[in-house]
Amino acid sequence: MEKIRLISCLLFIILVIPSVHALTVISTTTVLWDPIQYIGGEKVQAIYIADPTICPHMQADIIPNRIQMQRDFIKDADLFVAHNGSVDKEYVMPFVTRFMDANNYGTVAWVTLKNPAMTWNTPQGAKALSTEVAGWLIAADPENQSFYEARLIAYLAQIDAADLTHEERSLIAGQDVVVMVWQRDAAENWLGLSVVTIFGPEFYEGGKYTPVKIVDDIRNDTAKYRDVRYVIENMQSGELAKGIEEHLNTRAGIPAERVIFTNFPKSIPGVDTLPDVLRYNKGLVMPETSQPTTLPTPTRASLPGLLGVMGLIGGCLLFGMGRRR
Repeated sequence: MEKIRLISCLLFIILVIPSVHALTVISTTTVLWDPIQYIGGEKVQAIYIADPTICPHMQADIIPNRIQMQRDFIKDADLFVAHNGSVDKEYVMPFVTRFMDANNYGTVAWVTLKNPAMTWNTPQGAKALSTEVAGWLIAADPENQSFYEARLIAYLAQIDAADLTHEERSLIAGQDVVVMVWQRDAAENWLGLSVVTIFGPEFYEGGKYTPVKIVDDIRNDTAKYRDVRYVIENMQSGELAKGIEEHLNTRAGIPAERVIFTNFPKSIPGVDTLPDVLRYNKGLVMPETSQPTTLPTPTRASLPGLLGVMGLIGGCLLFGMGRRR
């Protein structure tokens, strides 16, 4: 008799009390996934598709497998979000759309950034992106607007905390660097580094700034590079600058150090959020005579060796979000 009463009570609770449903979100990358999950808190469940350690255009075999592994979550998701930049639009979003269509799960209505070329590797960019993300969640779930707004404020505070302190700015700013073009804005306009020149993949500016061209320029005008302290790579673009570092060190006698910035949360152990990305990157160009005040401890010369097997080309501009109809 007691069992029957217990079962009856449980059935009553299930039928009468509305179930709590978290907003389910599919993000093309970790760049949007991180602020979505933080700002959404317990009101949101989010996953990302692309591997954060590799540029999506190198993941033609990886992405379909990742979709299949998460198919039960994806097929019933409430929102699909993407940057809608060139790489995202061509190499991530179509795989998800085709998966939904092929399985008759419905049509994807992507929610995307207003500016597909938006960057997030500076505090200003990260805050702008996060604010737009919060707007998506509020539009999708207006009943929890105040919750999302409070979480956004907390997340923006974390980004501000990852920014340069006055002491860090005084130590980092003014150092000469050679930088991969996708990281120029962060290096120059946030960290205050002095960019001697940039480098990029073959397709950028018709190949005018390939590492080979930079090495030629070093040979022709070594004095221009005599104070270069760092050669800054972009992790998701592969090891483009090994030759530049080697030529500066062994041929020109300039003790420049090659370091690798990242753009993606979850691309490095301990770098799980956009604030972590900021902390990690600024730590890489902190002069050795000072002690970085942030965690995790950045890996310098050893990181390229670990990631070189990826053999990536080109930088990755990212992506956004959407709702399935």
